[in-house]
Amino acid sequence: MMNHFWENPFVLTAGYYSVVVLCMVVFLVIFEIVTKYRNWEEIKKGNVAVAMATGGKIFGIANIFRYSIQHHDSLFVMIGWGFYGFLLLLIGYFIYEFLTPKFKIDVEIEKDNRAVGLISMIISIGLSFVVGESIS
Repeated sequence: MMNHFWENPFVLTAGYYSVVVLCMVVFLVIFEIVTKYRNWEEIKKGNVAVAMATGGKIFGIANIFRYSIQHHDSLFVMIGWGFYGFLLLLIGYFIYEFLTPKFKIDVEIEKDNRAVGLISMIISIGLSFVVGESIS
């Protein structure tokens, strides 16, 4: 009887949703610690570059979890791939910083340099597809 409950698509969806939202909050807190600016304060002030960079991170994390849910049956395996994908996105952020020695990514995004924010968003989204595809 309980097996049927846990196999119900509504229950599974609610479970995956809850876990991904919780993981997303944890990951965004970590990104908040890593960046030199305060994401939500800057977004509240209308900083579009920060909104684009943060949005790219949110999309990237969600996309990695999408692939993980699609290709793994276990909730713990899904979480493991989500954490691994997040780690790879974080490494991508540091590589982006390293590859732009003429300016500091965080400083430019904090100054609302939308070009830098856009590239940051595209990098997060693009890498999430690469990571996601490798999960499958």
